[in-house]
Amino acid sequence: MDTGTVDLRRLSLRSAQFQTALVELVRLTRVPCGLPVPSAALQGPPRDILEWLGYVFGFQGDNVRNQREHLVLHLANLHMRHSHMGAADTLDQYVVRSFREKLLENYEEWCSYLGVRSSVQVSVNPVDIDLVIRQELLYISLYLFIWGESANLRFLPECLCYIFHHMAMELNGILDGHLDSMPDYSGENSFLNCVVKPIYKTILSEIKKSKNGIAPYSKWRNYDDFNEYFWSRRCFKELNWPLNLESEFFKGAGKTGFVERRSYWNVFSSFYRLWLMLILFLQGAIILCWEEGYSHPWQALSNRGVKVRLLSLLVTWSGMEFFKSVLHMVMQYSLVRPENPSVGVRMIVSNLISGSWAISLGWLYVQIWLKKWEDGSLLPETSKWEEKFLIAAIPFLLLKLLPFFMSFMSLNFNLFNKKNHRTCDLLTNQIYVGRGLRESLFDSMKYSMFWGVILLVKFSFSYLEQIQPSVKMTKQLLNLHSAENHGYNNVFTKGNGLSIGLIWLPTVLIYLMDLQIWYTLCSFLVGVTVGLFSRLGVIQNIIQLRHRFHQFVWQVVCKFNFIPKECSSQGTGNNGWVNLRNWTNPQFVKGISDHVMVGKFALMWNEIVTAFREEDIISDNEFELLVFPSDSWKVGVVMWPCFLLSNNIILAVGEIQKFADAPDDWVHRKIFKEEFTRCAIIEAYDSVKNLLLERIMDPQTEEHSLVKSCFQHVEYCVGLGKFTKVFNMEKLQQIYTAVVGVVESLIIAERDLYQVVNALQILYHVFVHEFIREEGTDIQGLRRDGLAPHCCNSMLFHNAVNLPDSSNVNFAQQIQRLYTILTTRDSMENIPANDEARCRITFFCNSLFMGIPKSPPLEKMKAFSVLTPYYKESVLYSEEELKSQNEDGISILYYLQTVYNDDWKNFMERMRREGMEDDNDIWTIKLRDLRLWASYRGQTLARTVRGMMHYGRAIQLLSFLESLPFTGSRGAEVMPAEESVFVGNHRQDIARMKFTYLVTCQNYGHDKETMDPRADDIRYLMEEYDALLVAYVDEVWEKDEHYSVLTRYDQALQKEVEVYRIKLPGPFKLGCGKPENQNHAIIFTRGDALQTIDMNQDNYFEEALKMGSLLEEFDACYGIRKPTIAGVREHIFTASVSSLAWFMSAQETGFVTSGQRVLANPLKVRMHYGHPDVFDRIWILTRGGVSKASRMINICEDIFAGFNCTSRGGNITHHEYLQIGKGRDVGLNQISMFEAKIAGGSAEQLLSRDVYRLGNKLDFFRMLSFYHSTVGFYLSNVIVIWTMYTIFWGDLYMALSGAENFRMGLHSNDIRAVLEIQFLQLVLMTGCPMIVDGSVERGIFSALCDFFISQLQLSSLFYTFSMGTRAHFFGRTILHGGAKYRETGRGFVVMHQGFASNYRLYARSHFIKAIELTMVLTLYSFFSPLSKATFFFIDTSITGWLLVFSWIFSPFIFNPSGFDWLKTVNDFDEFLKWIWCSAGVFSKAEESWERWWYEEQSHLWKTGFCSKLLEIVLVSRFFFFQYGIVCQIQITSRNRSLMVYLLSWGLVAAVFAMHVINSNAHKRYAMKRHIYYRLFQAIVITLSILGISALFKFTNITFRDLFFLQLSVVPTGWGLVLIAQILRHYLERSSLWDIVVTVARLYDLLFGVIVMAPVAILSWLPGFNSMQIRILFNAAFGRGLHISQMLSGRIPNSHSLHKTR
Repeated sequence: MDTGTVDLRRLSLRSAQFQTALVELVRLTRVPCGLPVPSAALQGPPRDILEWLGYVFGFQGDNVRNQREHLVLHLANLHMRHSHMGAADTLDQYVVRSFREKLLENYEEWCSYLGVRSSVQVSVNPVDIDLVIRQELLYISLYLFIWGESANLRFLPECLCYIFHHMAMELNGILDGHLDSMPDYSGENSFLNCVVKPIYKTILSEIKKSKNGIAPYSKWRNYDDFNEYFWSRRCFKELNWPLNLESEFFKGAGKTGFVERRSYWNVFSSFYRLWLMLILFLQGAIILCWEEGYSHPWQALSNRGVKVRLLSLLVTWSGMEFFKSVLHMVMQYSLVRPENPSVGVRMIVSNLISGSWAISLGWLYVQIWLKKWEDGSLLPETSKWEEKFLIAAIPFLLLKLLPFFMSFMSLNFNLFNKKNHRTCDLLTNQIYVGRGLRESLFDSMKYSMFWGVILLVKFSFSYLEQIQPSVKMTKQLLNLHSAENHGYNNVFTKGNGLSIGLIWLPTVLIYLMDLQIWYTLCSFLVGVTVGLFSRLGVIQNIIQLRHRFHQFVWQVVCKFNFIPKECSSQGTGNNGWVNLRNWTNPQFVKGISDHVMVGKFALMWNEIVTAFREEDIISDNEFELLVFPSDSWKVGVVMWPCFLLSNNIILAVGEIQKFADAPDDWVHRKIFKEEFTRCAIIEAYDSVKNLLLERIMDPQTEEHSLVKSCFQHVEYCVGLGKFTKVFNMEKLQQIYTAVVGVVESLIIAERDLYQVVNALQILYHVFVHEFIREEGTDIQGLRRDGLAPHCCNSMLFHNAVNLPDSSNVNFAQQIQRLYTILTTRDSMENIPANDEARCRITFFCNSLFMGIPKSPPLEKMKAFSVLTPYYKESVLYSEEELKSQNEDGISILYYLQTVYNDDWKNFMERMRREGMEDDNDIWTIKLRDLRLWASYRGQTLARTVRGMMHYGRAIQLLSFLESLPFTGSRGAEVMPAEESVFVGNHRQDIARMKFTYLVTCQNYGHDKETMDPRADDIRYLMEEYDALLVAYVDEVWEKDEHYSVLTRYDQALQKEVEVYRIKLPGPFKLGCGKPENQNHAIIFTRGDALQTIDMNQDNYFEEALKMGSLLEEFDACYGIRKPTIAGVREHIFTASVSSLAWFMSAQETGFVTSGQRVLANPLKVRMHYGHPDVFDRIWILTRGGVSKASRMINICEDIFAGFNCTSRGGNITHHEYLQIGKGRDVGLNQISMFEAKIAGGSAEQLLSRDVYRLGNKLDFFRMLSFYHSTVGFYLSNVIVIWTMYTIFWGDLYMALSGAENFRMGLHSNDIRAVLEIQFLQLVLMTGCPMIVDGSVERGIFSALCDFFISQLQLSSLFYTFSMGTRAHFFGRTILHGGAKYRETGRGFVVMHQGFASNYRLYARSHFIKAIELTMVLTLYSFFSPLSKATFFFIDTSITGWLLVFSWIFSPFIFNPSGFDWLKTVNDFDEFLKWIWCSAGVFSKAEESWERWWYEEQSHLWKTGFCSKLLEIVLVSRFFFFQYGIVCQIQITSRNRSLMVYLLSWGLVAAVFAMHVINSNAHKRYAMKRHIYYRLFQAIVITLSILGISALFKFTNITFRDLFFLQLSVVPTGWGLVLIAQILRHYLERSSLWDIVVTVARLYDLLFGVIVMAPVAILSWLPGFNSMQIRILFNAAFGRGLHISQMLSGRIPNSHSLHKTR
């Protein structure tokens, strides 16, 4: 290995351990004699075995160089961490072997699973260790070369295992001399062309079949299908080696392992055990409730008939097993192929077995009841059949319960699975993933207890409050022998079955859903408990921080490796470092205060405060109050920050005066019991002494001797313990006032000598003549003691004072600090004033009290990389973007100035300090700083890069602190905060070795070619941060070539340089863009860990300091496994933008704190929900990477990394002592698009093989947790909406059928259902997260205040609206697909969104559904007799009206100027233009209603037959509505015959006929013969009036009937339009389609008018607009944001604004 081939200039590594590892690798990688040299080595013999490998197997040169650097860095880091295990100057065999074993662990498991012999052959007990290490290095390098050049094949980990297996066999043959010639694919780029490209092209062809993800999943293979092809020995038989390009794999082998199909049945098949439990309990509870006369359900078990009925549970169980088996065969039949017949055989056998159980148990159970009916009772003969039934059922029960009990045999069962016994494979149908998922017994007990409590509460509640009342109502209905006698008439049937069904349907839906409620409540309670035990919330505010600051210092000293080993091993010692109990000892506190470790802490603290100041979240004054100053005045104690010492001296003076005659020791204990008071007094005394004796007085003068004698007299009295006897404590206040006077005379910039002299004279006079008691104060006695001058004629201090120069900054800072300590009466509880700074500093201090591991020495720290994918988001805001104004006259800069007013003031203060003389210079010489300041407050790449580069800065600081010597108890001088930047240049080599930051900008090459400004901004970031690496895909279209390129900025050359260029087999984007953007760049990452960071994230310097501690978690066992993904919490930094952003922040915070806390412990089902989780890099890169990339199915790509990790036996943990900043969408439209994306992605997850396998492979209780934390949450939202529909449509049916009179006495069940929905909305969606999480971290009072404020700001409406968004897109995606990535922009949202835009986004998901519910509730109020029972009517309908109000008004309430009258008028005009705009060829949905309408129904174009049929069935509810209305009007005499209903369709036909005739007349006459068209319209209107008049004349129709007739036609017409959309494939080419489009346009116009009408009324009324703005921007108002002025456009001239601000 040539050292020149490693980019040492970039690495600049001078570490001794690195040099040792490099020298050893050079020695060990020399090419041995006798190895054949391939003909490809035209430029000479290979310099090392890595280059030899590249020649032999045809790897690219840059790939070899990249992986060589990778190998060197990794082994060097391992050598540094494990150097204690062997000689430090040699590369230990253990280091190389451990790396090889971990890198090839998945390969070894794959070989074991398939039963093939591993190609890795290394001697266990070698004689020649160098030879063994060389073999290890060859295998490691071979795998890394394969992985580094495989491009999209990296998503196929077992495919890489297959390639490595054969190439390693060839390598073994070459090394053993069995192969005389090189492999057939040797040569330049031959590996890419002969191995990678054929597989890549096959994947590409399948991607083309997908038609951009629209085609059914069963018709094309995704990445998982290709990878699972290598899970069977079939790959060896068909593919061979070299690859057989004629095999079925390349021609279309079909789906492998699983077939994804769109159906709600996926919920049943994936989580079958959950539904089995719920159905069996429901059936058993109904059986027990049906028996009357028992006060408790278990008492009914004494009834033999009940016992026999309970046996039907086994019949139901067996029937569900059979149904599950049949369903699996129906959905997975595509897997059966001639070359894989075992799949079909397994399906048939499974169906036969489950069918046999179902039939046999069903037949035996029927025989029991047949015998009973024959005999009339359960006689002994019947018991024989019961015995037969039990004999048949016992084996069935044992087989089904065996897996449940085996889940508690975790360790043995995991080993059994891992060994892959054929018996296990036969019994459980094992596949490569999903084996060994059991947890430890202790962990299993924890989450089993968790779910045991939940299920006990849920089933108790369901039995008492849901099932019992429903059974009671059902029995009463069944006892009605004659419906006519009770005034009860059904619409569709003479019986009462439909009414019973309407009673049970909402009950069953709530029963199936409310487990989610109990899970959420219990998880929050357990989350609080776990959080409290982890010491979360120990420090909740700055006040508590001040009280615990000493303990905080100790935690820093302990956790950051500041205590040398020689001190930590000495026990308690004189300073008591180890025994924490000594912390309460004042002597120990004093020792700590004087210790050098506090000096190290001060350096760290000052660097943190400096970072705060650089971010402009604190001012210069706050900076001075927060930092540790330099001890240039020789103070005898630690000079703590001023904010800790404020008010202490004033309080101490007051306390001492109260005890003027007390002895010294008593006063000492009283005053010095508080450490900060002691330090403040001593610092003030020493500072005044130093000031007078060394700073302002000439030492050669008599006055200097007088002052020195005064101090000596004081110290002498203190030493003798006679201070209170010699000095008059009642005059202490005068001494204090005089000292303050001296300091005040020196603090001003223009110091007056006479004023200083006068202040000194006053101080001297008070001390000598007032403070010293009368005894011995005569002039002779004073002169004898040196306290009085010998000559009384001269004026004291007149010639003795030498004032420092005004340019002496150090003196000014010290005197200012002394003045602050002496005079500040404020407790400084509001320091820092910025909420963000307070939150961050409080969390950092609190986190060190939690279970954070001790950070290792830097050389022992694991290396890690950070990877950020970037597409085309903002990098830096340009000058034009900052100045440009929207329609309301608001610029981004003005918005930021008002929202971040404090930050802006701090920024301008910093600019002036850095030399800006005029504020106008902010647009000239300080323009770059202005752009950065604005960009750091948005969700830009610049903000993310700045945050992530804090890791390097933190590593440099910690390295510097570790290098400081341990000098004893007194310690070293604290470095001034303003000079601490020198730390940034210290030991950059260790930082570069431990940390790599890579931004993968896939379009950077294209942006450079097109001179895109974003390319210049990215280049500037590389200049600013020389450690920043940028990877991009270079597309050379002339040659049809694509390259992964790594680039950096060379500070020496002052230009951007290319580091590596690796050719790709083709376009890198085959599936979802983001995962493949990460994948192409992951080969340039380094280290043991990999943190994935998104574009909307930030990092903080104080949090970066704890990264070493987090990486130590990968060596700790959590249960029976070490972590493979370490999750951390997120800090939402966009909460302050508006109330809407606050709601979103509260919702997100609840999930990323207590939610994930419980998922990780005790539930053990935390997944990877996105960034900023940290991966075990070596583990994850050999198992498919950090995400999955199949088109459409993996649209939420991040969570699939968690699924993949869990199914492969990984362990995902969550750690809350470290947080990463994250931005969220802040506008309602942005939030809704984000929710739509996540909901659609969750629906796609439900279709995936990952969810199916985890749902079936996890043990029962983990499966419950997995369901309710993923797709179950979204399904519960859908069920809530279904329940609402069933309740209100059922109520309407009951009202129209005349059953309401009977139901008035049986309404308790509906009340409970409605109240449970209200409970879900209020508690689950709004209450729990904010109250529970807030109470832990901020206190219960603060949490309750936030909750009530959020309710006043209508948070309930927002959460209800979001629930509708999730339900709509989740349900639609499951049935029809259509999930897609929706760009939200991540920008600042203060612009008013027009109604046309809102209608496009919310028409189908909210507006139309709200109008439908409004129609149902309105008619229900007309026809229901319960409307007279006011309380019950309101109670049962209030939830519906809340839903309607939320779904209609939320887009206006949470829209800036949503109720402004002028904007409302303009919005409606734009809406009309959009409605009537015809669709052109190039028109967009934003421009034309017709284009939007086609796009909105695009999901129906490719949906399946069953989905279309289900949609038609659901649409039929509108036809029932028409029937119910027609049967109620007076003209029909309330006749309910079907003939009346069919006649009503005549009215529908007449309306459509009139519309068709009018349309044709408009086309024919409207343009050329306009008078004919007007005449035709007059005739139609006249005939209509005559027809209506005839109805009134000859029938008993009323105006009320006429209104309801018209109302019945509207939903019927809409239903016909929906059916036409579903049948578009058959109607589009007919003349009917134009009519459908026209009618649909009119309906959307009608819906728009209905929605806008109440909004227009509220906009016209005064006050609503102001109230709406106050609700939306309440938080900003609290900080003085004049949003009303902004939104109304009354803003000062932009140029003057920018100048003044």
